[in-house]
Amino acid sequence: MTRPLRSAASIVAAVVLCAGCASLSESPLTSWMTSFKPPSFAWLTGGDKKPGPLPTLEAKVTPRIDWQQNIGDAGPGVAPAITASAIYAAAGDGTIARLDPATGRVDWKMNADHPLSAGPGAGDTLVVVGTSKGEVLAFGSDGKPRWNVRVSSELIAPPRVTDSNVVVFSGDGRIYGLAPADGKTVWVDPRTNPPLTVRNSAGGVYVRGGLFVGTAGGHLLAIDPRTGQLGWDGTVATPKGATELERIADVTSLPYVDDKEACAVAYQGRVACFDLVRGTLIWTRDVSSLAGLTGDDSRIYVVDDKGSVQAFDRSNGATIWKQDVLAKRRIGGPQLIGDELGVVDVEGYLHLLSRTDGAYVGRIATDGSAPTAQPSRLGGGMVWQSQKGTVFAVNAK
Repeated sequence: MTRPLRSAASIVAAVVLCAGCASLSESPLTSWMTSFKPPSFAWLTGGDKKPGPLPTLEAKVTPRIDWQQNIGDAGPGVAPAITASAIYAAAGDGTIARLDPATGRVDWKMNADHPLSAGPGAGDTLVVVGTSKGEVLAFGSDGKPRWNVRVSSELIAPPRVTDSNVVVFSGDGRIYGLAPADGKTVWVDPRTNPPLTVRNSAGGVYVRGGLFVGTAGGHLLAIDPRTGQLGWDGTVATPKGATELERIADVTSLPYVDDKEACAVAYQGRVACFDLVRGTLIWTRDVSSLAGLTGDDSRIYVVDDKGSVQAFDRSNGATIWKQDVLAKRRIGGPQLIGDELGVVDVEGYLHLLSRTDGAYVGRIATDGSAPTAQPSRLGGGMVWQSQKGTVFAVNAK
């Protein structure tokens, strides 16, 4: 079993795996750090330091909490799933709840009778979660059990319920397509992880009938979820260096996908955007990130591994602005909120930046804990779950 880094949020919850069994702090590889000084994880994990002080703010935008609902303590790999009619949320102790998206009211709450490591994933009629023992548990939208199957390794990221299959992500690098009716395996992508990776608790994005997944080793995959066939394989970053630690170049966050492009960012790598249909590379920029990225019609926004937020031109990757006022706050992945860009830090503060020029324009406190994953969009606002288990729906005017 790997041991997760106690990080802020992004999301992505990064855990370093060594030979599939040991974390970075437990591995002999840590002795190499003094000789070649690889990029530090300290900004994300906190290490032995508290986050920096809150920066000075001249507020121009006021975020507001539309609603909040506590489900139970959660960790990386557990994040709310949003459908057209409901939000589903889970806790590490096995609790699963269906919430009203408008009010946060609990429609129902039940317990899966298994500690959960991943989920939920949800569609119109199915809710799916996973465990550290590789169990995949499916329930109806009414909370009643449907099926229980096992895959090769622990579930590390929220499943994706597509129009054709349930897609789950196991810790050994495999991706499974399971039949929604009974959980039987329809297809398996049998790829394996490199000897040393950063744990990816993000999973994939299902858009326009395709599944888009970032991998260890720096690739972005476009997969047909009906068959598991690979549509295209884009190189986001190429591993470099003399040691396995130096050669980590993993995509650890969700890609940003719209009607034309799919973009991803890698740790010790770069941000890259590809044509959605053909997978041809449009542009790249050298930037390293564990936290993730998002985008709008004109820009791609990235939180880099130094904690700065950068905005790039969608057409050519040119830098538009860079904001480092939050660099010591250990912020997670970015998300659009109203006309601004939002990031949540390790102490649960939501910070707002202007999408136009990166100016620091607003913030609000929540429950004092980091999010478990990159926030998701809900209407014009955003939704996330804290490590203390509270699901927040926040907007900005």
